[in-house]
Amino acid sequence: MRLALVGDGESPHLLKWARALAPRVELWAASSRGFLPGFDGLLPAQRRLALQTRPSAGGGNVGLLRQLPRLASWLRRVRPDWIHAHYLSSHGTLAWLATRLLGAPGRLVGSAWGSDILVTPQRAAHWRWVTTQVLRACVLTTSDSQHMAERMRALGAREVMVFPFGLEQLPRMAAPQEREPRLFFANRGLEPVYAPHRVLALFAALAAELPDARLVVANDGSLRDALQRQAVALDLADRIQFVGRLDEARQNALYRRAQWYVSLPASDSVAVSVLEAMAHGCIPLLSDLPANRELVRDGDNGLLLAADAQPDAAALSALSARAEAIAAANRDWVASHAMFAPAVSAFLDRLQALAMR
Repeated sequence: MRLALVGDGESPHLLKWARALAPRVELWAASSRGFLPGFDGLLPAQRRLALQTRPSAGGGNVGLLRQLPRLASWLRRVRPDWIHAHYLSSHGTLAWLATRLLGAPGRLVGSAWGSDILVTPQRAAHWRWVTTQVLRACVLTTSDSQHMAERMRALGAREVMVFPFGLEQLPRMAAPQEREPRLFFANRGLEPVYAPHRVLALFAALAAELPDARLVVANDGSLRDALQRQAVALDLADRIQFVGRLDEARQNALYRRAQWYVSLPASDSVAVSVLEAMAHGCIPLLSDLPANRELVRDGDNGLLLAADAQPDAAALSALSARAEAIAAANRDWVASHAMFAPAVSAFLDRLQALAMR
């Protein structure tokens, strides 16, 4: 099977897909930007196309659309059986136009990543129309939550496979003595869609009751300076640490140390970072969103927080008393439901079955 990925080659998520697919298919890849070094060992340069644009999640990616003829020409040379687009409102649109307008060969499949379905179609009627066209053109799509799959079907998706964008392997579980009971960890992007200001506000409410609590904020983004000012305004600059983007080893070390993992976006599907935190044994404090309800039973293995709600120390104390049992149960759930390799194998088996029709 010859499969061409179309996505952001500088994303570790696309690289993870490539690692899972490479042993099973003849893999090619087109990137809207460049490629992470990890692609070098998976795909020779002659199987890659780097369009070197700088697409924005906010839309208006005229530079990407200008590369449409180049992508179509590359696809005509590759002649893939399947074109697998990742993030449907940008790369899915590009792949759809290449096949629809310029006659590029290959049947279209797509993987939704979250805001391309949960946010973008609600911004404007033309975005909803484009998303609908892409979903209808895809023979098969994947979603990482039942909630997002329902949205995709409502927008016109044909067949949707649902599986979390899971872990490649289970991490080492931290020993109880490694945990810092009052350490909170957050590592979503410092961008408006992830509402990091809410993470700081939540921590401020808890810090008033827990004088030894600390928050580590990883990752980076356009809001970093504003968040650092917010920490100063809350008089918590000495208890909130901004550490920027972390490599895998340093991030795993923080997962093992932190008792609590905080992720509070206003819109989300099943986030890889939440699965990572659960696999490491952190107790999740999450936005009360439909996809998060697929992972967390409020008050049992974590907390789900409505937009105007703040947990109190008593709620955390009740969970903390069961921390080891919660860690084991969350890790077992990830092992049973959120490992990536078996899901990709099922996806490829389905493509093989579709190809036989």
